[in-house]
Order: sequence, then C-alpha cells, then structure tokens
Amino acid sequence: MRLDYAIEPTLKHYVIVVDLLGRAGKLNEAHELIESMPIKPDLTTWAALYRACKAHNSNRKGEMVSQNLVEIDPELRGSYIFLDKRYAAKGKLQDVEKRRLPLQKICKGWSYIELDGQLNKFVAGDDSHKQVQEIHWKVEEVVSLAIERGYVPGGDWSIHDIEEEEKENVTGIHSEKLALALGLLRTAPGTVVRIVKNLRICGDCHSLMKYVSKVSQRDILLRDARQFHHFKEGSCSCGDYW
Repeated sequence: MRLDYAIEPTLKHYVIVVDLLGRAGKLNEAHELIESMPIKPDLTTWAALYRACKAHNSNRKGEMVSQNLVEIDPELRGSYIFLDKRYAAKGKLQDVEKRRLPLQKICKGWSYIELDGQLNKFVAGDDSHKQVQEIHWKVEEVVSLAIERGYVPGGDWSIHDIEEEEKENVTGIHSEKLALALGLLRTAPGTVVRIVKNLRICGDCHSLMKYVSKVSQRDILLRDARQFHHFKEGSCSCGDYW
C-alpha cells in the first residue's frame, strides 16, 4: 500500500485487515499483524480480533485478547464475562469473584420496543410491565416452538455455576426476549418487530431470534450496541458474525 499507492496506512486500515483475517479464521495472522503494527493498537483493533476469537471458538486466544481489552477499557462488560467464563471453566472461582465487583458497577442491559406510540423498556428478568404474565407465557411459547425446530437453549454465557435445569430459565429472561414477546403479542401477524438493545445481543438470544423469525414468519429488526440485525426466515443479516 505504501509502496504501490504512496498511501500511509492509518489505524483504520489495520483494523479492516485484522477484521478480514479474523473473518477468514486466520487468527494467528491477525494477532501477528496487531503485534507488528507501527501504530499502537486501540480498542477497535483488539475488538476486531476478539469478535473473531468468539466466532471461531478460540478460547485461549480470546482470553488473551480480552485481557488487552480490559486493560484499555476497564468497563468493557463483554470482556469481563468472557474472562470469568474461562476462569470458572478452569476452576479459578477466586478470580471470578475478584471481577464481580467491577462488573456489578457497569450499567445493566436493557431493551425497548415502541408500540402504539409508547416505549416499553425491559431489563433482564423484568416483571414490572402490566402484561408481565402474558409476556412470560409468550416467551415460553416461542421457546418451545423454537426447540421443536432445533433451537438449543444455550447457557454458556453465564459467569457462574448454574445447575443445568436452571439454565433455560435464566437465559429465558434477557430483556430482548421480553421485548420480542410483547411485540408478538401486540402487533398483527406479518408485522415487522423492531427492538433496540443497549448491549451486544448474546449468542443464545441471537439464535432464538432466528428460529422465531422462521416459526412466526415475521421479520425481526434488532439494533444492538454493535450493529443492526435483520432476522428473516431463520437467518440473520449479520451472517452470525457480530
């Protein structure tokens, strides 16, 4: 680039190449590029490799990248959760406890959906909505229908030891699922369901949204902290890379 086009590479150029290498599964090459950069890598650079590690299930490298992210920005909730999962898997529960305090200080996740000109906001496990019982019944209904189509409720996002029979209940109360349930209850068949979330959607909720879009024959548009997701007929516009 420098020799052929006389263009000095900027940080953005390096981030794009790291992202491309990561998408291709070339994690070592991406890491080597970051380490050899003449510019100090920033949050977006490491985040590009972090997403690739998660997408390709490279836990060992993901742990290293998460540590770099936490050093740059101590309030990165996703990196704390990733590290805590790794420590818990290794039996290092003391390390998990050490990280619980700073994690608790970070803002909670929320989702909202606008219906009939009114905003309906949810947090995980929310029971404050006037239609709370109907919403939880709807969540159970769509999860059951999705399971029949092959959906496997995932609990590996949790940073604590949770009994297997409890995992489904815990993962079933994320704010975006509650917003989705209300949207399905309050809108006509065929209507697009639009949801906004302040954090990155977790893998379990992302998987469920795909199945629900197919089962309900509804398009679901979800804007999370990273990008837009358009769920349609069992797939997502992000290609399962976010």
